[in-house]
Amino acid sequence: MSSAVPRRRISGVLVASQILGGLGVATGVALASVLAQRISGTESLSGLAPTAMVAGTAVASLPLAALMTARGRRPGLVLGYLVGALGAGVVVVAAVVDSFPLLLCGMAGFGAGSAANLGARFAAADLAEPDRRARAISNVVWATTIGAVLGPNIAAPAGRSVSGLGIPATAGAFLWAAGIFLAAAVTVAVLLRPDPLLTARALAPVEERSAEGRSLRAGLAAVTASPRARLALVTVAGCHTAMVSVMSMTPVALGHHGAGIDLIGLVISGHIAGMYAFSPLMGRLSDRVGRLSGIGLAVGLLACAAFLAGTSGGGHGRTAAGLFVLGLGWSAGLVSGSALLTDSVPEAARAAAQGLSDLVMNTCAGLGGAASGLVMARAGYGWLNLAAASLLIPVGALALFTRHGRRRVRGATAGG
Repeated sequence: MSSAVPRRRISGVLVASQILGGLGVATGVALASVLAQRISGTESLSGLAPTAMVAGTAVASLPLAALMTARGRRPGLVLGYLVGALGAGVVVVAAVVDSFPLLLCGMAGFGAGSAANLGARFAAADLAEPDRRARAISNVVWATTIGAVLGPNIAAPAGRSVSGLGIPATAGAFLWAAGIFLAAAVTVAVLLRPDPLLTARALAPVEERSAEGRSLRAGLAAVTASPRARLALVTVAGCHTAMVSVMSMTPVALGHHGAGIDLIGLVISGHIAGMYAFSPLMGRLSDRVGRLSGIGLAVGLLACAAFLAGTSGGGHGRTAAGLFVLGLGWSAGLVSGSALLTDSVPEAARAAAQGLSDLVMNTCAGLGGAASGLVMARAGYGWLNLAAASLLIPVGALALFTRHGRRRVRGATAGG
């Protein structure tokens, strides 16, 4: 069976699910730290809400990866969206009863919806040709733009829609997000057929169809054995952690300088546009000039973003510019790192290695998000950006080392 026909259908369904999933995630995350500050009564704990979401994304990554490895992409994506919807509902209840621990539990469940959205990028690569993998990943990431940009801007209308229900305005977005995640789950369950991962396995050479090597342990072994896979892991973890740490505290920083919900939503929309709208460009660059060059671009953009936002002095325009560039850097790192990981491990171990990547990425980002609230409260927004920029040093250093190692190998081969 040719992979051309299922590829077109699968791409269309993944685009639709990404629009819905992106809308659900962005609708809630725009006000997560603000809601946490209102319930907890202290700024130092405000970073724990987005941190709990990132932690939930991390925790969900491995079981979803195990499910996908065993039964294909569709069951894993559907489960992720369903748990995300449940978590959003718990957040609404927490806001009504003013329970901070319940809020954190709900945000952790909400993170499973984000895990499903992140996992969909790898589904796009299942049937892609090796020289078009980054573009396949970036096209699905791009689809998130529509929902993700709209999400923060519907936070205010969502809040007004629940004004007569006894639900705080800042929690209205999560009620809407629950319904959106349910719609995404139904879309994937009904329409993602044939399953891209199972189809890719069926199309693989007979010697590569063995079930051996598909365990999570095999995925870890595959990443450990490949220097380029290790670089990919460090890249997505470092770039994602830097982005989450700065983004999660920006609404609070803007609030200190007089920004309202509408302006905060606009700034976060610009940031999310940077994350997703230009991802096809990042994919094409990664395919044409190489994964390592794409990673170098990511490091440069994220460092520039930290400088712009960290030296804004409360200026809304400069902060917005920094957040936009922050999104661009994240996009370059995620697309190039994800493509490099897929390139660098055997087909049988890919789903497990990809799940491991998302676990590490979101665990690191969760720790960064937890620390960001404390750094913000004790040192300020500028120092938070400096700390985020420091996370890029190992990414850049390892990329340079890997590039130098490849050139040395090529030189030795040519000399021989």
